Amino acid sequence: MSDGLRVALTFDAEHPDRPLCPGGNVDRVLDALHAAAARATFFVQARWATAHPEAAARIAREGHLVGHHSKFHARMTLLSDDGLRADVREGEEEIRATTGADPRPWFRCPFGDGHDDERVLSTLGGLGYRNVFWHVVLEDWEPWRSPDDLRADAVAGAIAHGDGAVVLLHTWPAPTAEALAGMLEDLAAAGARFVGVDELEPELLP
Repeated sequence: MSDGLRVALTFDAEHPDRPLCPGGNVDRVLDALHAAAARATFFVQARWATAHPEAAARIAREGHLVGHHSKFHARMTLLSDDGLRADVREGEEEIRATTGADPRPWFRCPFGDGHDDERVLSTLGGLGYRNVFWHVVLEDWEPWRSPDDLRADAVAGAIAHGDGAVVLLHTWPAPTAEALAGMLEDLAAAGARFVGVDELEPELLP
């Protein structure tokens, strides 16, 4: 990895649906980022933000980029155009209210569903959003993924992709919080510079 290569760590902040999700995990993630002076992007689910307003506000307060991860975390392709618009508009209001930040134009489809669907993308575009997919997926939601696995695979994946690697992570798995300090250390040692997705040229975004 060459000097100054940009890596965008992105975290989906949402209600967990798997094991290994201790309370306060998002604060441990934020602590690790703060200690490393690393900026990241958080795609915030609106219902999560309203349930955890202090954590949601901390994300923005500490300088991280806030994006939109829907209100209900439904699969976008299953929603009608009107349903999709309602989800995004209502979610935007709640994200603004809890974080104090405008999530536009950054959106991430829950489960990645709809990232390549013209109808979904067109509807999002009409609301002022563009979807951000990922280059490196670590499957940190799977209970068998250890902190060492996540740490090693993040570095290998970012190196394999090159400049502008967008890495998918989540705020709630305990192994993600446990791995993050070492992940940041190893990536920095390999020459990485941590950026929000707003610091990448549009053509580099997936």
